[in-house]
Amino acid sequence: MKLIIAFLALIGGAAVAIQSQINAQLSKKVGILEGATTSFLVGALALFFLAFFFGKGNFLNVFNVPKWQLIGGLLGALFIVVNIFSVNLIGVAATLMAVVIGQIVVGAIIDHFGLFGGEVFPLNTTKFIALALMFVGIYLFNKA
Repeated sequence: MKLIIAFLALIGGAAVAIQSQINAQLSKKVGILEGATTSFLVGALALFFLAFFFGKGNFLNVFNVPKWQLIGGLLGALFIVVNIFSVNLIGVAATLMAVVIGQIVVGAIIDHFGLFGGEVFPLNTTKFIALALMFVGIYLFNKA
């Protein structure tokens, strides 16, 4: 099961790389914010229809969740805008390296403190070394 989930995550990562370039090209025609908006609208429509036909939850429950749990869409919008801007200036690979490092560093902080209701997975020396090596990797990649 873990291999299947890892493979799905790999496909998701590939989709982000493809999406990054597609959105960057779209933004050259319509503008950065307009491209991000278009990308979000198309995605939102697709998700709406998937949820409508295949969802098992209840949209009305959104009124019963803590309000901070609703900012995910804003964070996603921020990601898309920054991603489009960055890809047009430094390319897909360098952008995604920075994105992944940002995700892992913040993910490690979230795990270490169990933020947002998550489990605690403490940082240790090995994890700190791994984080430092990622920064060395992005430096070397962008220096080339």
